Amino acid sequence: MDLKGRTIFISGASRGIGLAIALRAARDGANVALIAKTAEPHPKLEGTVYTAAKAIEEAGGQALPIVGDIRDEAQVEAAVAQTVERFGGIDICVNNASAINLSSIDELDMKRYDLMQDINVRGTFAVSKACAPHLRKGVNPHVLTLSPPISLEKKWLAPHTAYTIAKYGMTLVALGLAEELREDGVASNALWPRTLVATAAVQNLLGGDEAMRRARTPDVYADAAYHVLTQPSREYTGQELLCEDVLVSAGVTDLSAYAHAGADAELAVDLFVDQANPPALG
Repeated sequence: MDLKGRTIFISGASRGIGLAIALRAARDGANVALIAKTAEPHPKLEGTVYTAAKAIEEAGGQALPIVGDIRDEAQVEAAVAQTVERFGGIDICVNNASAINLSSIDELDMKRYDLMQDINVRGTFAVSKACAPHLRKGVNPHVLTLSPPISLEKKWLAPHTAYTIAKYGMTLVALGLAEELREDGVASNALWPRTLVATAAVQNLLGGDEAMRRARTPDVYADAAYHVLTQPSREYTGQELLCEDVLVSAGVTDLSAYAHAGADAELAVDLFVDQANPPALG
């Protein structure tokens, strides 16, 4: 199974992981509708929704760039309607858009708390809700949410309780949708990396060049997402998946090619992954 002719609606795909997932699908000839806020170049962030669309088409797909804010229900519904009008339906929904702030309770103001809740949890729910009627009519339909496995171990809460709540909220949406849509044959899974991934967020917020040297490329996420999205939707659902585990299960025996700084780089384990249990780091 591949993604040729399938239609993907993805949030926040103007750069980084979201764009990598879109490009991987485009290589099969998929249709990709992407909604993102970045219409003009940003001094610290590469790419816009329009440059992403151009890259998708150059990779072999069809693209529909939509400037919009997933916090706004009307904008989400309008974007989904545009997608259906252009491509005739929606087969896959990818919830990639996310806000990150690792501040502690003393440092984080409520405006930024609300921003993470609105984008991460509410946005994921709103995009999934708008896509759901079309997914029910789609071909091998999937919802894929980029969020971590849930653990109530105390070490995952401090010092970024607000961010943890927001990311776990995305995973709860993914797991809830798996049950709500199971009888309709729509899969819903959460996917997260074992290690840091080389993105603008890692560069600007999580450690700069040193963190980037210890990260994997976004392709590790894209290839894992591709494997998930090509599985039978009635069977492969309701899971909290890790990218590297997905790739290993798909037969990838050497993950060194995904290291951003080369095969010999020492990789850093992600925030929400147990450092005492690091299979698939090599």
